[in-house]
Amino acid sequence: MVQEQNAISITPVAAERAKEILNRYNKPGAAIRVFIKSGGCSGYQYGMAVDERSLEGDTEVKMLGVRLVVDRMSLPLLVGSQVDWVENMMGGGFSVNNPNATSSCGCGHSFRTDGQAPAGEGGGCGSH
Repeated sequence: MVQEQNAISITPVAAERAKEILNRYNKPGAAIRVFIKSGGCSGYQYGMAVDERSLEGDTEVKMLGVRLVVDRMSLPLLVGSQVDWVENMMGGGFSVNNPNATSSCGCGHSFRTDGQAPAGEGGGCGSH
C-alpha cells in the first residue's frame, strides 16, 4: 500500500460524516474506499464503500481522522479529487469533485474524461 497525501482529499464535513458511518457500522478502524467503475450516463461512475481490507497496489490517504483508499486502476481518474458531503432536497450524500472530469451527468454520479468517447444511448441518470 502506497501512502500519498496528494492523491485524494476529503472536506471536514465529509470526514465527520464518514466517521459517523464507520462508527455506526462498528468499524472505526476501517477505510472509505473510493473507486471508479464503468457505467452511468457519462461513461464512469463513482463508488464508495466501507472497507477493512488493504489490496495490493492501493493508495492510502489519512486525513482529518479518516483513511481513504483508492485502487490502482481508479487512481489515475481520481488523482486530485476531493470527497465532499452535500445536502439537497433529496437528502445528503457524498460527492466527488474531480478535476479530471471534462463533463458529468446532471445527477453528478457519473463523468467523462478527455479522450473518452461519449456514452452510448440507454444510460440515463436514473439507470445507475
